[in-house]
Amino acid sequence: MDSKILNIFAAVKKSRFGVLALFGIVYMAISTLLRIVLLISSWEVSKATFWGLSQIFLVGTFYDVVFCIYFSVFFSFLLLFLPDTLYRSKVYKYTTFLFAFSLLYGAYCVTFAEWLFWNEFNTRFNFISIDYLMYTDEVARNVYESYPVTPIFIGIFIASAITFVMVKPALVGILQVQEKFSARLAFTASIFILALCSYFFVGQSSRQLSDNNYINELGSNGPYQFVAAFRNNTLDYKTFYPLGNEADLSRRLKESVGKKNDEGGLFNISRDVVPTKKNEKLNVILISVESLSAEFFTRFGQKEDITPFMDQLFEKGLLFTNFYATGTRTTRGLESITLSLPPTPGRSLVKRPDNANIYNLGKVFKDKGYDVAFLYGGRGFFDNMNAFFSGNGYRTVDQSDLEADEITFENAWGVADEDIYKKAITEANTSHAAGKPFFYHIMTTSNHRPYTYPEGKIDIPSGTGRSGGVKYTDYALRQLITSAEKQKWYKDTVFVIVADHCASSAGRAELPVERYHIPLFIYSPGHIDAQTVSKLSGQIDIAPTLLALLGIKYESHFFGQDILSDSFQERALISNYQRLGVYEDNELTILAPVKQMNVIKDPLHNEQSIPADPKNDNVLETMALYQGADFILGKRLNRWSEAVAKDIRE
Repeated sequence: MDSKILNIFAAVKKSRFGVLALFGIVYMAISTLLRIVLLISSWEVSKATFWGLSQIFLVGTFYDVVFCIYFSVFFSFLLLFLPDTLYRSKVYKYTTFLFAFSLLYGAYCVTFAEWLFWNEFNTRFNFISIDYLMYTDEVARNVYESYPVTPIFIGIFIASAITFVMVKPALVGILQVQEKFSARLAFTASIFILALCSYFFVGQSSRQLSDNNYINELGSNGPYQFVAAFRNNTLDYKTFYPLGNEADLSRRLKESVGKKNDEGGLFNISRDVVPTKKNEKLNVILISVESLSAEFFTRFGQKEDITPFMDQLFEKGLLFTNFYATGTRTTRGLESITLSLPPTPGRSLVKRPDNANIYNLGKVFKDKGYDVAFLYGGRGFFDNMNAFFSGNGYRTVDQSDLEADEITFENAWGVADEDIYKKAITEANTSHAAGKPFFYHIMTTSNHRPYTYPEGKIDIPSGTGRSGGVKYTDYALRQLITSAEKQKWYKDTVFVIVADHCASSAGRAELPVERYHIPLFIYSPGHIDAQTVSKLSGQIDIAPTLLALLGIKYESHFFGQDILSDSFQERALISNYQRLGVYEDNELTILAPVKQMNVIKDPLHNEQSIPADPKNDNVLETMALYQGADFILGKRLNRWSEAVAKDIRE
């Protein structure tokens, strides 16, 4: 055993609080090793300079120390008041050994979890990790189906045992220390004061020193970020974001959606939308496909032939090639598609309380006599999907509603896409037989780690990676369209295919625009001509565009616009949990906590942000959209009455 390591451990034997220093040293060594591994795995995309590397390890070490200080507070008070006789007893000795081993095992497990999380999201723990705590069964199954868990946990056990053997001599010495109460009190007070200083003076901004988001994330501490995300899972817009003059921003917002400024009060964008074409009362099947980035398609430069069906189908319908997802999670995509509402800081409305009776796409169809349903290949309690959609007028159909003989394959996230598509066909036949048009919103699950699907369907083995997940997704869509073509209602049905978000949203920039690029495709032979549309647009524009194509008159509270209209204003809203952006005129304007306003010029080729001019029109439009959304939600301007809601649900 290396004598230098032993000497370091021996130096902490002079105080009973040496146990905290001992485990602080061990934890920081583990954390630094993890930081190195994550850096190596992201080396090509991070493009870290010498200064970037310095920041990663200096800032990272600082946050490691801050986490250790927080972690030490409880144990400091325990060691302060623990009597000497008990402290040096055999019971306490072996209890300490057991706890020490458990702590080491836990530290290595957290390190493994951090690696998994980085592998999936290219970020340290954040809001997503908090969300996942609520769905331990799905997450645990996903991990077990994606990784060799048993060998990994055996490896963690061995690493913990080796580390314990290394620290045990120092631990034995610490347990023999006799220390005056006054000395213990001084140490405890020091830890407590440091913790208070950290609480009041150390925040998220301390790690945001680079325009390269990879540098900022690598210089973070996972457990610290986890606690920070837990504390700040919602952000009050008025407290944290830059605010403009309400009257001016309200006028701008109303102008953007085509409403006169003198109608209604502040930010009241309610208006009647009158179509320019006849309403043929067509059926609609809208499919939100899991993680279907534009880069997966040959049409957008993919070299692998993993989307042969969709690449052919694109030539026969309405394809939007410059289209962007609003966020990075399924719930954010569902929110934008359903509500046509800008994202607000923190969680999507889908996961928040009091999220019912909001004007939405389904309500428009429900008011016109449609059978309106949300069909999900997984379990609808996940991400609060069933509660959200049922509270807003939809029937819900999920994995639990499928009979055993309707499920040919399932994994941690749900049934195979083919199975939920077959269920949709069955539901559509029932609705058609009853003489009712239908609007079905389907959410798929197959294109998600562990990327498993029925064997023998495609030429890529199940569970071997993202390419297989994408190709099976394409195969299942072919089966859906092929099956639909045989149904009586097919000739009067519009298919809308869009991604909920990209497969990965990580990048060096605060909001990497290219990581939000997704396809939107609308297909209905005989009703919608084949066309390619290159206008810059996003998910909040789906609802008004679809309703315009169908010729439906409706009361609108939507922020989106009809993309095909001559008056359409090209822009796309993109965001993460804290940063709210508008991509327009080859500029990305970003609003962020602590009243920050930044802009990135040419964001597809540049990641450097500069302070934004608060008088710039694009900046003011960005503020109008997001401040307006916060105002409308706060004042409940986009809700319908409880009586109407009850009638709609029934």
